[in-house]
Amino acid sequence: MRHVDAVSPTTGASPHATVRLRGGPADTPGIGSPSRADPRFSARWRVADREISLERPILMGILNLTPDSFSDGGQLPTVDAALARAETLIGAGAEILDVGGESTRPGAQPVSPAEERRRVLPFLEAASRRLTVPFSIDTRRAAVARAALDAGAVIVNDVSALQADPAMAVLVAERRAGVVLMHMRGEPATMQQLATYTDTTGEVAAELGVALQRASSAGIAREAIVLDPGIGFAKTAEQSLTLLRELARIVALGYPVLVGPSRKSFLGKLLGTPPDQRVEGTIAACVLAFAAGARIFRVHDVEAVRRALTVSQAILSEP
Repeated sequence: MRHVDAVSPTTGASPHATVRLRGGPADTPGIGSPSRADPRFSARWRVADREISLERPILMGILNLTPDSFSDGGQLPTVDAALARAETLIGAGAEILDVGGESTRPGAQPVSPAEERRRVLPFLEAASRRLTVPFSIDTRRAAVARAALDAGAVIVNDVSALQADPAMAVLVAERRAGVVLMHMRGEPATMQQLATYTDTTGEVAAELGVALQRASSAGIAREAIVLDPGIGFAKTAEQSLTLLRELARIVALGYPVLVGPSRKSFLGKLLGTPPDQRVEGTIAACVLAFAAGARIFRVHDVEAVRRALTVSQAILSEP
C-alpha cells in the first residue's frame, strides 16, 4: 500500500512524527486530539491503494468545474484552466483536490449525470496523468463516481452521505475508495426548508450515525470513512456556528472529521462581505475546528488557511 506522506505543508517536518497535542483528559475529546479521546480514531485515511496521514492538518483544495457554484462558478471553463488552477492549489499546500461538476449551493437545481460527467471527466483524465495528489469526486451519483474512479479519483465526497443513490455505497466498498459522509437533509434545492433542530449538533451526530450504519452494511471499511457535519447544508447561519462551537461532539464519534466552512454564507452574514472576501472568516473557522479535532479542511484559499494552521499546530503541539 502506497502512503501519501509528503513533507507537511504546515510544519515542513517529517509527517511520520506523531503530533502530540495538548488537550483534556483521555476520556474527553481533547483540544486537537481525537485520537486520545477515542482509541478507535485512525490517524490515517485509507483511499484505494493509498493512505493519507491525518496526524497533521490536511488541506483539500476546491476545484469546481461548474458554471453556477456560489463562489467560483464559471471560472474554469477549459481543461487547461482547471489544470493550471489545480497546480496552483497544490503549490499552495493542497494535498487532496476535490473536483465537482454539480453545484450543491442552497437552492441549486440538479444536473443530469451525463452533464456532470461531461464537466469532470476530461479534467480528471488529464490530471491523473500529470499530477500525483489524490483526487476526490464531489458527487451524489454512483454513475458519476464510477466514471471518476475509472479516470483516477480515489475518494468519493458524497453530500448525501450515501442516501441519494442506492448504488453508491456498494460502489465505494467494491472500489475500496475513501468516502466523505456529509450531513445534509433533503436536496440542495430544498434543504434550507429542513433546517429545524432541537439539538443541532446532537441530531447531526445521530444522523451521521445512521450514515455510518449504511456504510458498514455495504461493506465499506472503517478506515476509509471521514465525516463532515455539513456546514451550511440544511443549516441556518446560527446552526452552522453551533456546529463549529460544538464540533468536539462530532469528533467524539471516533472518525476523522472534515470541515468545509470556506467562503460560506454564514460568514457573509457575520462579515457583510461577498464570497471572495471571506478569507479571514474561513481561517477563523478552520483554526477553531482544528483545535476541536478536525483534520481535513476543504477550502478555496489554501495558502492562507495553511499558514494559519501552521501557527495553530505549533501552539497546540507539545514540544
